[in-house]
Amino acid sequence: MAAAVGPPYRPSVAILGGLPAIVPDVVISAIYIVLFLGMAAANMTILQVNKRRRHRFPISGMLYGLCMARVTTLILRIAWATAPRNARLGLAATIFVNCGIVLLYVANLVFAQRVLRARQPPLGWHPALRVVVWVAYACIVASLVMAITSAVWNAYTVPDDVRAKLLCRALLRGASTMLLVVATLPFLLLALATLLPRCYDEEAFGRGSMLAKMLVLALSALLCVAIACFKTGAAWAPARHISAPAWYHGLAPFYLFIFTLELVDVTLLTASRVDQRFHVPDGSRKPGDYSRGHSRLSDASS
Repeated sequence: MAAAVGPPYRPSVAILGGLPAIVPDVVISAIYIVLFLGMAAANMTILQVNKRRRHRFPISGMLYGLCMARVTTLILRIAWATAPRNARLGLAATIFVNCGIVLLYVANLVFAQRVLRARQPPLGWHPALRVVVWVAYACIVASLVMAITSAVWNAYTVPDDVRAKLLCRALLRGASTMLLVVATLPFLLLALATLLPRCYDEEAFGRGSMLAKMLVLALSALLCVAIACFKTGAAWAPARHISAPAWYHGLAPFYLFIFTLELVDVTLLTASRVDQRFHVPDGSRKPGDYSRGHSRLSDASS
């Protein structure tokens, strides 16, 4: 087999999912495409119905975007399987694997912040907490930039440039670790909401009980942490040659810890109707605003 004459170069070390093949990647990817398209259609329907009712909930649009990003990822993987020598397809597929999931991190942070603001208004609305959340958003953006830079730089670096390869790996490790920390942040906000003494001015928002909201959020955050742990563990593990991959580079862990868990998470959020459960009034900026919107919702439901 002829060696690559120029960049981008094909992977020389083992990657998550390995190099795709027509059998079985095409069939598996096609099944996931159908499933993600179904969830995309469901979230777009919810978004449009809510829009007609003047019920604003942009996170439904984010879930739609996540599903379509995963459809694109899987289409690229199918294309790469049919053209395994095309390094550009491989690079694009690798980049898209690291995208999409971050939208779930953002959604969980939004939900956790709303729960904390309702249970502990003085703390939840404190400017310091707002800064912490915005720093988390900045970390998500930075981690995406680092992961994409690592993938592109690695693909356009000659295989025997050890120093550049180590720097690429350091970028990927930093990005993965940063996302893992962000994925765990909703648990910290949930702990503050539940373990601190109850406030006299505790508020209600959306539909359903606060316990149900916290359970949905905890399950979603747990799935995100599992995905982040898998990616971070793989990033920090010693590099292995592409001909001698570890178990976590295999197809089963790849489809399970990335696509399956993401699909379960999106299904959980969609089926539990987070657009109703976690909705807050537009323009909420201070303690008391959530209760104002909840009172109107209760009047409309009665």
